[in-house]
Amino acid sequence: MNIDLINFPKVENILGNIAVIENATIPFEIKRVYYLYDIPSSSKRGGHSHKKLQQILIAISGSFDVVLKDGETVSTITLNKPDKGLLIKNNIWRELENFSSGAVCLVLASEVFDEEDYIRDYSEFLEFKK
Repeated sequence: MNIDLINFPKVENILGNIAVIENATIPFEIKRVYYLYDIPSSSKRGGHSHKKLQQILIAISGSFDVVLKDGETVSTITLNKPDKGLLIKNNIWRELENFSSGAVCLVLASEVFDEEDYIRDYSEFLEFKK
């Protein structure tokens, strides 16, 4: 599947840890940053794919599951550490679910928002993948 887990460099200290995100740790130029928060545990987010855009999802606080589909396989990855990111390359269907209380999902994106880059219907996604 067109995904990777990224371990961000971590500086550990008895006063608290620091996770470092630098250009050297990201495989694309960051053009957009946003975050999801105050998400009810029963809610689902995502439910789409991107034609071009790549994203890195990071659980800055709490945890959530990312369900990934490439048209043939389904994989679920739980994000729950702020020094780990999930790189989702283009043409992967993603759904976010099972948000813990206080979960915050930081998203680093390779492109600015462009509605034309989204595929929001799963059957259209499967057609696009052919």
